[in-house]
Amino acid sequence: MALGDDSLTERQSSDDIGLRGSNQSGMRDHNERLVLSLVRQHGALAKSDIARITGLSAQTVSVIMRALENDGLLLRGEPIRGRIGQPSVPMFLNPNGAFFVGIKIGRRSVDLTLVDFQGKVRSTQRKTYRYPSPMAVVDFTAKALPKAIAQLTPEERGRVSGIGIAMPFQLWSWVQFIGAPQAEMDAWRDHDIRSEISALTGLPTYLQNDATSACGAELVFGTGEKPKDFLYFYFGTFIGGGLVLNGQLFLGRSGNAAGAGPLPIGTAEGKIARLISVASMSKLADAMEAAGEASDYLWERPDHWTVSPVILSDWMNAAANGLAWAALTAGSLLEIEAVVVDGWMPAEVRAEITRRTRKALYALDLDGIDPPAILEGTIGPDARALGAAAIPLSQRYLIDQNAAGRGA
Repeated sequence: MALGDDSLTERQSSDDIGLRGSNQSGMRDHNERLVLSLVRQHGALAKSDIARITGLSAQTVSVIMRALENDGLLLRGEPIRGRIGQPSVPMFLNPNGAFFVGIKIGRRSVDLTLVDFQGKVRSTQRKTYRYPSPMAVVDFTAKALPKAIAQLTPEERGRVSGIGIAMPFQLWSWVQFIGAPQAEMDAWRDHDIRSEISALTGLPTYLQNDATSACGAELVFGTGEKPKDFLYFYFGTFIGGGLVLNGQLFLGRSGNAAGAGPLPIGTAEGKIARLISVASMSKLADAMEAAGEASDYLWERPDHWTVSPVILSDWMNAAANGLAWAALTAGSLLEIEAVVVDGWMPAEVRAEITRRTRKALYALDLDGIDPPAILEGTIGPDARALGAAAIPLSQRYLIDQNAAGRGA
């Protein structure tokens, strides 16, 4: 059955939920978003550092940072005294400066996550199901959102700046792989879930492909040195992808750029197949069920899998081979620096798939190609929900407006 048997007999308004919109000033101007982006990237920066990086005058930077501090978006750190001159005062993001809601709509579960300004998850609620329906997802949101914001003070609730929705753009496709009724999944074709959730909550609401959103989470919240150009793969029920070019999330004409599932790849048997047919978790679940192993827990427990070693190894080999072919294609067309692998899976499985993909790539014919590095992602199972929350954050506070998605 779909998520939830009960539906709301009367739709809740944004006042019922407890949100009245942000009380902060509107869209930050370019220089303010530039400063906030730099502080997010570096963790903490002094005014002199920002002036040096941006080329803005010290006076301009001082005015900007004072405004951001007054708005509660930046906090002062402890002064750092040097040998000469005035002490340097690092500024860092105020975690309570703004909050964002990410809703991940998947083929097996829906998550609602509240994230603070530093990217820390404050609360997450999840519901698993056999397949999603639009009405049930809206009902889940109406019930989960009040619980998520209950921990916030009234003033902090005024700093909830928007909602991002991450979902596959064609939920009605490939339903045979999850055993969902085609007629019920077809309800997604013409349903405007963004507008309905926006009307329910009274908040700006944005919609983005789920794998693209996961890629955005790696870009905005990921740790370590990030390549300027990378192709990102996320393992969910089906494999999905995202693309970063010149440090910016590339959405494409329809917002579905790097939707890697249909990508043709070579198989170990010398045939041509689609990446989705070898590198999706649904294929692992099918193999487990065929061997008499329960697979339902895969959608509930991304931190720990109990799978027969042979079944898991065979699936990882097929997935790694598929990713290697995809990496070869992307490297040929775009000269990307790296391929990043992440997903709804234990960290040790991700690490092994990454290792096997690297090995499989170097077993292919690489003449004339500078092969991309094969790297692990740093976010993990929550990447889609965090990426959804990153959409309103990027729209309002970061310099990269390409990450905004389609908004209210």
